[in-house]
Amino acid sequence: MKNVIEPLKYEKDVLKLLDQRLLPGEEVYMTAKTIEDCFVAIKDMVVRGAPLIGFTGIWGMVLFLKNNPKVALPQFEQAATYLKSARPTAVNLAFEIDRVVEMAKKETHMSALYPKLIAHAQGEMNNLYEKNLSMAKFAEIELQKIYGDRPLNIMTICNTGTLACGVLGTALGVIVHLNKQKKVKSVYASETRPYLQGSRLTSYELIKEGISHEIVVEGAASYLMKNKLVDAIFAGADRIVENGDTANKVGTSSLSIIAKHYGIPFFIVAPVSSFDLNMKTGDEIEIELRDPNEILKFKDTHIAHPDAKALNPSFDVTDHSCITGILCENGAINPVTVENVRKIAGV
Repeated sequence: MKNVIEPLKYEKDVLKLLDQRLLPGEEVYMTAKTIEDCFVAIKDMVVRGAPLIGFTGIWGMVLFLKNNPKVALPQFEQAATYLKSARPTAVNLAFEIDRVVEMAKKETHMSALYPKLIAHAQGEMNNLYEKNLSMAKFAEIELQKIYGDRPLNIMTICNTGTLACGVLGTALGVIVHLNKQKKVKSVYASETRPYLQGSRLTSYELIKEGISHEIVVEGAASYLMKNKLVDAIFAGADRIVENGDTANKVGTSSLSIIAKHYGIPFFIVAPVSSFDLNMKTGDEIEIELRDPNEILKFKDTHIAHPDAKALNPSFDVTDHSCITGILCENGAINPVTVENVRKIAGV
């Protein structure tokens, strides 16, 4: 199925990445020809969203092999370590690159790996579409248990659509699927400070899909839920640990706490590749601190006093006790317990 949006394209041995920093004002593709280009694209958020970051990691290794056809395995592993360091919180980057390294270890001649990596990257993107569609259908079942088939008002945070996944999205993929079943009345898209992925990207995708929505500030969440304007909330994940604690865009934890207070179902939607069962609780997750200028400036214009300082955590950890259910391609983890996480998402 062809996407409305193509955030990543590999054409004629060149990776083309839709520069998400410029959306929605401009649709411009960055050309990546080296692993260093992919490192910069990930670190500087030309691409973002855990699954798309992971795919960019695979293609980065493809480009490294293309430019170094006679590379030995130790140098290949060194390049993999370098690329994994671009961003620390999303587990998908390390997950995908580690799988590429395992493929390399099975090759007698590294030159034979290049076409296999291309096929692997393309195959994984196709597989993710099917997995995300499965998640959306599991979400539909969960909502039907609560509300029947009536159209719902749904809230989401950050961007978890095609721009984040390269294919049908996770949390936003649920909304796109439900809309096709005529089960969406309207969507509230949190603007998602400081980088405004909700205002810039989620709204952009919803417009492309023709889905009725309104952008709201994070601080409006309590107002919306207290006045019964939200039926359910769907968010994505950058890392989910054994007990179900979930790292996602900063503000997700606050949203889940408010939802629990008002009795609003709160769901996390993420593929098995986003689970890290080597970690027991969310306390072990490294939280990325980003450039304070993302808060202090809009592009190159100061919106705070030039002497002001800012603390800019990019993620927070949502406690499993505030999550109604976690939806992955294997099913619904509901209730969220260690036993259910391991049973359904165990990898």
